[in-house]
Amino acid sequence: MDPKRYGRLLARKLPAVIRTKEENQRLIAELENLDRRHDDLSPEEREHFELLTVLIEAFEDANYVLEGPTPDSRWRSLMEEHGLRQRDPLDVFASRGIASEVVSGKRDP
Repeated sequence: MDPKRYGRLLARKLPAVIRTKEENQRLIAELENLDRRHDDLSPEEREHFELLTVLIEAFEDANYVLEGPTPDSRWRSLMEEHGLRQRDPLDVFASRGIASEVVSGKRDP
């Protein structure tokens, strides 16, 4: 990578810490444009691509929370995956009532 060429590229693009959703969207669009030419990027453009990726990930990690599955949704997913009905895991639970509460999300498995 040529530091002078990279410096000129950065001077044109002016990447900075992302502070707004609009800035994030602008940099995502720029990243997508670079991605379309991925195999033809210069070493300087590849470095810029990585910098944009880091900036976007940092903004999104700080501003968007991805919620994981809840215990009851995991339980229902496993039951569906294995073709089980609510009454099938009764031997796991002490009663039908507990099984019903788990499946409905009122109680953790």
